[in-house]
Amino acid sequence: MRSPSDSGTAAGQRPARPRVGHIQFLNCLPLYWGLARTGTLLDFELTKDTPEKLGERLVRGELDIAPISLVEFLRNADRLVAFPDIAVGCDGPVMSCVIVSQVGLENLDGARVALGSTSRTSVRLAQLLLSERYGVRPDYYTCPPDLGVMMQEADAAVLIGDAALRASLHEAPRLGLQVHDLGQMWKEWTGLPFVFAVWAARKDYLAREPGVVDEAHRAFLASRDLSLQEVAKVSEQAARWEVFDAELLERYFRTLDFRFGSDQLAGVREFARRTGPTSGFAADVTVDLLGVG
Repeated sequence: MRSPSDSGTAAGQRPARPRVGHIQFLNCLPLYWGLARTGTLLDFELTKDTPEKLGERLVRGELDIAPISLVEFLRNADRLVAFPDIAVGCDGPVMSCVIVSQVGLENLDGARVALGSTSRTSVRLAQLLLSERYGVRPDYYTCPPDLGVMMQEADAAVLIGDAALRASLHEAPRLGLQVHDLGQMWKEWTGLPFVFAVWAARKDYLAREPGVVDEAHRAFLASRDLSLQEVAKVSEQAARWEVFDAELLERYFRTLDFRFGSDQLAGVREFARRTGPTSGFAADVTVDLLGVG
C-alpha cells in the first residue's frame, strides 16, 4: 500500500488496513485468488459473507470496500463509488443465475415461484424478465435454496451462485426440469451485457484514504488478470474442494465477464431505466466511477 502521506492519513500515522468484503461464491474466486498469489491479500482485513449481507455492511459503514449487488449499489449510489474495469457479470450465458421450472416460463402466470436467491439483483432481473418479456405475474415467495424442497411447493425457482450451478448441472437434469439462464435471456432481450455485482468503496472512505482505495483497485485488477491467465490452475485448486470438476470450473470462469467498461455500463443503465422506479432508485441514477469525473 501507499505511504500514509500519499493515502490521506495524517503524517506519522500508519493507515489501518481497509475492511474489504468477499462474496462466498465461486464466481468471485478469480478476483481473490491472485491476491493470495501476490501477497496483497495481507493488505486487507477480509470479511466473507453473502452478497446481501456484504452490501448492507458496506452501506452501514462496517466495510470500506466490497462487492455489492447491483440493485443495492444503485439504491445507495450517492454514497458509493464503483471501481471501473471490474465487476461480476456476463455477456450472454452466466450459468450461475437461473430459473429452474417444471413448465414453460410463459405458463407461470399466477404460479408459485420460489426465490432461493440471496441476491436482490438476480431476483429483480428474474421478475423483470418474467413480467415484461413473458407477460406473467407469478406468486413469489422466499425460501432456502434447496431445489428439491422448492419444487415440492413451487412450479419454478430462482437460484444463483453455487446453488444454481448444482441445480442446473446436476439436480435439474435428474429431476427432468427446464433450466433458463438469466444472463442469456437478458442478452437476447436487450443485446447488452448484464452486471450482477460491482466493486465499490464508500465515498467518505475514499475522501480519507484515496491512495489506499486506488491501491486496492489496482490489486483487484492485477488479481483478476493473473487468475484468468492461470485459470486452469485456479480451476484445479478449486476442484479439490468443490462438487464440480476442474474442466467445468474452467468453463464457468471463462463464461463470466469480469469487466466493467462502456458496454457493461450501458447494461447497467438499461436495467436502471427498466427497474428503477419500482426498485428504490431513479431510472437515470448516476453511477460514479473511481478516477472518472
